[in-house]
Parts: sequence; structure tokens; C-alpha cells
Amino acid sequence: MGGIVHTTVDSPLGPLLLVGERDAAAPGGVALRSLSMSGQKRAAVLQDGWVDEPAAFAGIAEQLRGYFAGELTDFTIELRAAGTEFQRRVWQALDAIPYGATTTYGRLAERIGAPRAAVRAVGAAIGANPLLLVRPCHRVVGANGALTGYAGGLERKEFLLAREGAVPQPLG
Repeated sequence: MGGIVHTTVDSPLGPLLLVGERDAAAPGGVALRSLSMSGQKRAAVLQDGWVDEPAAFAGIAEQLRGYFAGELTDFTIELRAAGTEFQRRVWQALDAIPYGATTTYGRLAERIGAPRAAVRAVGAAIGANPLLLVRPCHRVVGANGALTGYAGGLERKEFLLAREGAVPQPLG
């Protein structure tokens, strides 16, 4: 371990800020802590002491290029995001949503064994996801299939879902 590193990667969504922590056991020697977009709610902000180290993110950047080119459907990135026990359960459920598919906040709550009344808490945990794109919170839609709540903005959510060929359907 030891040290926070960052870089910026260009994408069709605009610049992506990648923040990681050095970890010799992780691919490329870095575990990803945050992936954020410009203008995003709760985006990472560069801190004193963080080191700009693009080479540490070469493998992650390559996977992102593959995703945007339509050649990669599943990321294999060591993730290291801090969160509460509940947030981690929700994030684990997000990780299980397949490429090209969508689910609803209610179905996600059911998947983690949370009561129906916990849908707002599930939404808040999704909103706290520090790993946009690689932890696919963009694949969660409203109960009626409407695009709702994405920290990167609804236009970006729509772009990502279209890129994946996912067309949210209203529940019948």
C-alpha cells in the first residue's frame, strides 16, 4: 500500500478523473478508489499529496477505451471504494447487473434483502457510488422505466445505456 495516485482519461463523456491507491497486488499496481466526471455531483477533488501517475492507470484506461469502443462488456479492475456496510451491499448488487441490462431501485432493494421502504436508502447508496461507469449505477432506472438520478447527469446515463444497447422498459 501507500499513496494516492490519479490521472485524467479522455472519454466520450468528457474527462474522467481516476483516483487510486498504490497496491502491489492489484493489476498495474493500483486499486481504483474513484472514477468521476466533470460536473458530477460529489465528484472527487484533487488533494495535496496525490501524485499524478498516468502509467499506474494504463490498464484501466485501456479497459475504458475498450468499453467505449463497444469491445468490452465487463471490467476487471481492482476496486477499493470506502462505504458503509449498507452501501457496500448495494454496490455489490450494482456490480451484478449485466452489461446491456437495467433494473429498478425496488428490484435492487429486493436483491439485497431490504424492505420496500428502503428504496430511498438504496437510491442514496447508489448516489454515493464513487466509481461511476465501472460500478454500473447507470443501469438502475425508475419503476416505470424512466431515467432517473445519475450523478453524472441524465444525458450521460442515456448515452451509456444506448452504448450498451439497454433500452429501459416500463414495468407492465
